[in-house]
Amino acid sequence: MTKPRHYLQFKDFTRDDYRHVFDRTRWIKDKFKRYEPYHPLFDRTLVMIFEKASTRTRLSFEAGMQQLGGSAIYLNTRDSQLGRGEPVEDAAQVISRMSDVVMIRTFEQDIIERFAAHSRVPVINGLTNEYHPCQILADIYTFIEHRGSIQGKTVAWVGDSNNMCNTWLQAAELLDFNVHVSTPPGYEVEPERAGLYGTGHFEQFADPMEACKGADLVTTDVWTSMGFEAENDERMKDFADWCVDAEMMAAARADAVFMHCLPAHRGEEVTADVIDGPQSVVWDEAENRLHVQKALMEYLVLGKVED
Repeated sequence: MTKPRHYLQFKDFTRDDYRHVFDRTRWIKDKFKRYEPYHPLFDRTLVMIFEKASTRTRLSFEAGMQQLGGSAIYLNTRDSQLGRGEPVEDAAQVISRMSDVVMIRTFEQDIIERFAAHSRVPVINGLTNEYHPCQILADIYTFIEHRGSIQGKTVAWVGDSNNMCNTWLQAAELLDFNVHVSTPPGYEVEPERAGLYGTGHFEQFADPMEACKGADLVTTDVWTSMGFEAENDERMKDFADWCVDAEMMAAARADAVFMHCLPAHRGEEVTADVIDGPQSVVWDEAENRLHVQKALMEYLVLGKVED
């Protein structure tokens, strides 16, 4: 049996893979906007396994699979044998014999790696503590829609060096753009945790204003990610100067766009006038999760499909 292809980190795909996925995203989204049915995954089943709660991940995968003609099954680890101690490896063997593609949203990357190693079908990372490749896939596609190729551009990341930041850094190396990272002291990027194989595409800044200078895209995330709630009070103090505001956006290029993967806390990591302002593309970014993931599932299940 041929080993399935998985999507567990951004660097699992090549630049050519991404070129194909972005081309398919454009085509699939256009069909969707014209209300033209497209059912390449008719009679195929997506299993979605959630250990971490979500709005956008569940909705975009479930709606996406249905729009491709297939069906989606939601499993929460609390309501399945996984939550009662069944080995991940055993669950992978069983679930992958009853489905065509699996999406997992969980805590440690090790869990999804172990599942994929024993799965007979493609496995997609819907989010782990370390990486969030589907979100960055949507973010980059959104930038391409609004501003063209991201190659050679500069992305300013302001805030925590979390799974989003790690994935932006992987994407920069692969797609040849630059990331300026500004975090509070003690929250700096850890190249090994980020899974970097080089460090030539990112620079760290103590001052978030400096990081935003000349940026084509300014982006951030909540200060307290899921699983770190116990640190919330401390993080509120540590991150107080890392709120993306109009001054930071003014330091970026005049045509810079603002992104946030949502949910957002206005007045914390971003001011209301920025996220609700003319440079913000967060709603296009959120919608594009649907379209890039449809292209991703098509590619993983069927391989390269041409128009």
